[in-house]
This record gives sequence, C-alpha cells and structure tokens, in this order.
Amino acid sequence: MSFLHKLWPAMATPSTRPMSRAKADTLLLLFACGLVLAPHALHLPLWITGICLALMVWRGWITFRGNRMPPRWLLLPIAVLAMGGVYLTFKTFFGQEAGVAMLVLLLTFKLLEMHAARDLFVVVFLSFFMLLTTFFYSQTIATALLMIAAVIAMLTAQLSFQYVDTAPPLRKRLRLGASIFALAVPLTVVLFVLFPRIQGPLWGMPADANAARSGLSDNMTPGNISKLALSGDVAFRVKFIDPAPPSSKLYWRAIVLDRYDGRTWSKYPRQPAKDSGTLLFSGNPLRYQITQEPTSKPWLFALEFPTTDPQLAGKYVIGSPDKELLVTRPITERIRYDVTSHLDFNFLQNVDKTTMSQWLSLPSGFNPQTIVFADSMRSKSNDDLTVVNNVLNFFRTEKFSYTLQPPLLGRNGVDEFLFSTRAGFCEHYAGAFVVMMRAMNIPARVVTGYQGGQMNPVDGFMTVKQSDAHAWAEVWIENRGWIRVDPTAAVAPERIERNNTSATTPAFGGLINMNIGADSWLRKIRFSWDAVNNGWNQWVLNYTPDRQKSLLQSLGFGNIDWRTMTALMFAIGGALTLLITLPLLANRKKIDPLDAAYAKLSKQMAQHGYPRQAHEGPRSYSVRLLTSASGLTQEQKRAIKNFLIIYEAARYRPLEKSALPDVLSKLTSLLKKSR
Repeated sequence: MSFLHKLWPAMATPSTRPMSRAKADTLLLLFACGLVLAPHALHLPLWITGICLALMVWRGWITFRGNRMPPRWLLLPIAVLAMGGVYLTFKTFFGQEAGVAMLVLLLTFKLLEMHAARDLFVVVFLSFFMLLTTFFYSQTIATALLMIAAVIAMLTAQLSFQYVDTAPPLRKRLRLGASIFALAVPLTVVLFVLFPRIQGPLWGMPADANAARSGLSDNMTPGNISKLALSGDVAFRVKFIDPAPPSSKLYWRAIVLDRYDGRTWSKYPRQPAKDSGTLLFSGNPLRYQITQEPTSKPWLFALEFPTTDPQLAGKYVIGSPDKELLVTRPITERIRYDVTSHLDFNFLQNVDKTTMSQWLSLPSGFNPQTIVFADSMRSKSNDDLTVVNNVLNFFRTEKFSYTLQPPLLGRNGVDEFLFSTRAGFCEHYAGAFVVMMRAMNIPARVVTGYQGGQMNPVDGFMTVKQSDAHAWAEVWIENRGWIRVDPTAAVAPERIERNNTSATTPAFGGLINMNIGADSWLRKIRFSWDAVNNGWNQWVLNYTPDRQKSLLQSLGFGNIDWRTMTALMFAIGGALTLLITLPLLANRKKIDPLDAAYAKLSKQMAQHGYPRQAHEGPRSYSVRLLTSASGLTQEQKRAIKNFLIIYEAARYRPLEKSALPDVLSKLTSLLKKSR
C-alpha cells in the first residue's frame, strides 16, 4: 500500500464517514492550487482553462467521495491530447505562453496522480513555481495580494500534511503559515532594496518582449483609434514640475502619418536628420516627467514641441525630422524620462521637393466628390489660412457629430463621411481634413498621439489613458511652417476642453461612460486607489538602477558601486536575520532534562534493536527489555533497570529542585553502563 494510502485511507477507499482529516487536507491543497491557477484563466486559451477546471472539479469529487484515483491508462491519453492542443495553439512548446500553458496543465494533471509523499511535494513546489509565472502577465497590487494569499494557503496545506497523528485546528495552521510568510518579509524587503539592479522589467522573458500590447499603431484606419477610446488602460502618467497647462494645450505628440492609400494612413520612410529645421519658441518652457507604460513600440510621448531629446538609460533616443521621439529598441518595460517643451512655437521644417510632393499626394480614383468640393472651396480664396478656417467652419456649421460608433465606410470613405454619414471619431475628421487640404494644394499630414489627461489631486500626477488617444492635422503655411489644426475641436470642443468621456456617445446603454460627480465619494476613492497604484508603479515595478542609486544617496550612502552594495546587502540582511532568529530561539520550548535522558536511553536501545513503542511507559519498557532483550548483558540490564526506576520516581513523584542535579548525574552514569 502506498504512503498516502497508509496515512490517509480515505484517499484509497470509499467512505461514508464525516469529513476526515485526509479529505480536509486534500481539499485545502486543492483550494490553494485554485488560488495559484485562477489568475492564469484570464490569459490562457479558453479550452485550457476549461480542461483545468474540469480536472480540478474531478479531483475534488474524488476526494469528497473517497473514490480511487483514475488509472494512468486513462490520464495518459488525455495528457497527450492536451499537449498536442498546446502545440496546435502556440505552434511551439517553448516561450512564455506555451511554457506557462504546459505548466498549468502539468499541475492539474499531477493532482490526479498523487500516490506517494513525493507526488505531494511535487504539487506543492510546482505551485510555488507557478506563483512566479503569474507576474509575467500582471504586476498590480491586486495580483500581489492574491499571490500573498496563495502563498499562505500553500504553506498551510504543506504544514497540514506534516502532522502524522493529530493536526491543530485550521485557524492555528493558517496563523502558522502566515507567521512563516511574515518572517520572510523583512529579508525580502532588504533584498529588493539593496540587490544590485539591472536594466529591464521586474518580471519578463526576452523571447516574449515583443508581445502585442494595447496602444497606438504606426498606421491609422478609420475605427482603430475609436477602439482605443473604449480602453481604460493607462498609456502614461505625467508629473509636472512647472504649473500644468489647460487641457486644450495638452497635445501629446507621437507619430506623424503622411502616406495615404485611399483608406489607411501610414509613414513614408525617412532617415533621421541632424538639422531637421528651425523651432521658434515663445513663452516659458514647461518641464515635466513622464512614466510611460510598455507599448512594444519605439516611440515616446511629449507635448508639442520638446526642445531636447530625453535621456534614457540603456536606450538611445532619436529625434526624427518630423519631431517624433524614437528609441532604438521597442519599449517593453515601464520607463521614466524628463522632458522640456514649449507650447507656443513655429516649426519651419527643412523640406526638399520630394518630401513636399509626398505631403500633397493623393491616390487616384478615390473620393471624387471630395476633390470637386475642395476645388470649389479653393476657388473662393487663395489665402491658405483663410481656406483652413473655411473648412473648419464647414465642420462647425454642418450637422456633423462626434461618436465612438460611426457607421462603416466603403471604398470612398471620405466622400461618404463628408456628404452622407457625417458621424465619426477624431481619425475621421483628421483624415478627411488632410485629404481636403491636399486637394487644395496645401501640404498637410496626420499626427496621432493623445490629447488631454486627468489630474489626480491625491498625488499630483496626471493620468493619460488609452481612451485619450487622438488624431489631429498639421498644415504647412508659407513662412510659418507647420501649424497644428484639430478639426475635432470644431465639431466637439468639449472633447478638447475636458476629456473624451464627456464628448462621446455612451456605449452599451451608458454603462461605460458614466460621469462621476466632482465631489462624489466614488470619485475620491477612485483617485486614492489610482494614487496607490501609481506609487506601486513608481517605487516597486519601476525600481530601476537610477532610482536605487537615488534612494541610497538620499540615505547618506553616497555614490556606491555594486560591490559595496552587495556587501551592504549581506551585512544588513545578516543582522536582520539574527534579529528575527534570536527571539525565536530564546522562546522555543525547552526540553526537560529528565525527558532528554530518557530519550537518550530509548535511542541507545533502538540501536541495539529494541526500540520503544509509542504506547509503552517506562515500567512496561523496562519489563520488556529485562525479559526479552537477549542481546543485552546482565550489567546492561541492571543499569537499564536502575535507570528506569530512578527516572520513574523522579518523573512521577514530587522532586525537590535541589535534588535534580544528583538525579541527572546518576542517570548519566547509568546511561554509560547501558551502552
């Protein structure tokens, strides 16, 4: 019979008795494994989640009913089919996604194959490893709290299986598991703060660094930005050093799109230029710091126009001729950079004939009605600024509407938008405006980025979300250069003055874009929680080498290198370990010296082949040794007899404290004779 079957018979045979300890301990283990696996359900394919859930329910039913485990001939084909499904889904067995999927399946299958203590410990330690993989997908405070609960539950389950005879109540075991976790926290904090940091994310795998993430694309087709507007994900956060400007000036520039194929806007390839043109500024500069979320894209965000390129550790920032900020590698971790911008400017870009022709080109055979309409407007004025204002007035006075759910457009999308549907999002207005400008022989292009943001009064950070994604236009005016024109502001000025949610049509019956009053307690709670999350991002997830260096310098350690930091880590960690360990050693239960002597005798007799049984008292043990221990000499037996007589008298009769040393001396002497 296997180890677990001996220890917990309910795992081997059906039982109608009340909940046994075996069932309770196994169900506790299943609960702990459920906490470990639950976060993965959000990221794994639905069929893997379904299989794991079915296997967990099956294992719980077996435990609750006391049935036998399924045979291997049944589990093996199911496991092989599951592995085949992993390969068909991911086209590989390697990498983050496929690897995590196989580990999840391995853990759930292992729960149905526990036949010995070794299998039990495999489940426990595999669960601890699975805890780490959760942070590949999410590193939020909520995820950390869930993983803490999972660690404590797993420690409690592991402790429960250590008790052979009787186990303490569940509450006491939970308290012990939580105490073990709490003992590790101080040393963990020291290691986190002082372990020499390297550039890169807190958790991640290089092979999956380019995984897709929500955010701006390097092209624009009607509908793709409006999809972002439904996302509440954070794009970046801003800490203003100087007073924050009004929302109408918050244009966070990202990508310039100047190539149009009749439906999609994209970029013409151009080489970086050392001298891309002249920027003429007026007014005071604006200093701020951006904490940007991972995008797997190579561009940074900044207010128009940044005066200098940001400095990023491990990344080289390239300023494009169109005043975009690009980095040499995609951004796969949260980054922080300082920027200085001027909001009042003239951008006189150096332009050759080829580039100028690109800003005027339109594909042939598209949007003929728009071309005719543009010609008629152009015939009324030769002044470019007047034409621009006339087009904006056209958007302002006609029955155009701003919505997240515009009608679908066909081949001549600009024609249909301007003269039929007249309902669209920012990309519709920006794209149509640029097409009209080019049709009037005015160089123009589309710029995408974000507009606006929401200031958190709790921590002073402005949060710019994916829902703030925006597209606007730039037109080239002779002797003035590029001028920003936002046709959306002509249709929905509230979108620019306030935020996106106040300007768009509520979706799904108004459940998404619910406006919360400025003084409501829900708004205050939301701001407080957002501030906590931002602090978590700034100090935990974004604890970079630069931030570690700044923290240590603020504590008075100066500019220390990694060797000194490592020595400091071991010194503080060692001192902290002593502070934790010494009280535990001082408070541990002391062994009674009489019982220690008795345990020594029992150990000696066990070495001779006569171990003491659990039910035997000193007198019964003495009788058995004196009558049945043929391998002992008469001198050893006399010593054992006298030892047990003295021990029994000292243990079970009142003994003066002053007499204890003499008794222990006699017992020690008799122990030597009984060897």
